[in-house]
Amino acid sequence: MGHPTPPAWYVISLRPQGGHDALRLAARRHGAGLLALSPWRIQPCDDPATRGALEKALACPLVVFTSPAAVSAAQALASLQTQRGNTWLAVGAGTAGALRRVGIPATSPHRMDSEGLLALPALQDIRGIDIGFVTAPDGRNLLVPTLQARGAQVHRAEVYRREPLTLPPRALNALAALDRPACLLLSSVGALERVLAQLPPAAAARILTASVVAASARLAEAARAAGFGDVVQADGPRPAQLMKSASTVMAPRIR
Repeated sequence: MGHPTPPAWYVISLRPQGGHDALRLAARRHGAGLLALSPWRIQPCDDPATRGALEKALACPLVVFTSPAAVSAAQALASLQTQRGNTWLAVGAGTAGALRRVGIPATSPHRMDSEGLLALPALQDIRGIDIGFVTAPDGRNLLVPTLQARGAQVHRAEVYRREPLTLPPRALNALAALDRPACLLLSSVGALERVLAQLPPAAAARILTASVVAASARLAEAARAAGFGDVVQADGPRPAQLMKSASTVMAPRIR
């Protein structure tokens, strides 16, 4: 038996450990391989303080979830149930889908980022309104100050945390030795910063030659500030959206 033909190009994923499957499948549909560089793993919180904070957040008339991981962690702590008069909001379609799968009708913006969420009608006239905010300790830093500036009382429930990981030598060597065109799929500034901080010179030089497909304008700006030269913005953060833009960008470079 011969060796399998290597992919014509690669995408670089900075998703949390164990969170690359959807991107890997989408990449395969476009003839690409995937190089995983996970800067952290998701660790749900389970302690009395977290449970109390979540109970208070879920009792608010407006409840915001910032990620599918927040939905999963919250569901493990308390059975999520709609209450009369509650409005449930999600930053993106993936988070809204996770809520719907546990029976919660959620609204998400077409523009799937903090700015898009803040533009929703439900978050305009919120002076004196209690808003539950279900997230991680460093999740969506723009949202809470803006909601508070609009006069809302924000009740934050940090139901999971991101545990930092050291990038393994095997992944670093694979990046440095990558001899095919590559595209970095970017959906987190924090993930990018943590990965870049760990790269030895050869790997750092290689990653900066990659094109970047960013999930938002803010992420595209962060990529340019980090030294990437070829940066485009996708229609959103979902794997299919990222890969659609990546395949368009990479088409001229694929042999």
